[in-house]
Amino acid sequence: MSEDVSENQENNDSAGDEWGAAMEEQSASTGTDSADTTATGSEKNEEDYERAAFKDLSSSGQSAGQLTTTENTNLDVILDIPVTLSMEIGRTELPINNLLQLNQGSVVELDRLAGEPLDVLVNGTLIAHGEVVVVNEKFGIRLTDVISPAERVKKLK
Repeated sequence: MSEDVSENQENNDSAGDEWGAAMEEQSASTGTDSADTTATGSEKNEEDYERAAFKDLSSSGQSAGQLTTTENTNLDVILDIPVTLSMEIGRTELPINNLLQLNQGSVVELDRLAGEPLDVLVNGTLIAHGEVVVVNEKFGIRLTDVISPAERVKKLK
């Protein structure tokens, strides 16, 4: 146990020596002596420092809502995120008693008329309306009306 303590002390002493050597090397390269400054560093004058130059953001000419190229490239990160796209034919409300009585061949009345456009939802948010089409014996949807982003934001409020 005492051997471990003495090894730790030797390691700490060598680390302290390395730190002191690094500090001396730094002060030698900058041409200052560590005794020239106080602990707060108040010995240096304002003239010793150079002012930082910042880009004027007020005259960039962009209005709020426009994307810069940096913001546009940041959007590339989310382009591969999967979302759920679903089509809704219609809705209805049923009491649980009626729901439990449903069996094969039961008909459920929906709140839409035949021929009305379907709702296209992405992760539960309405983004468009469309009509059913069949392509190569598979169902699809032809978009007839796409909801603008401004209208989608209004619906969120």
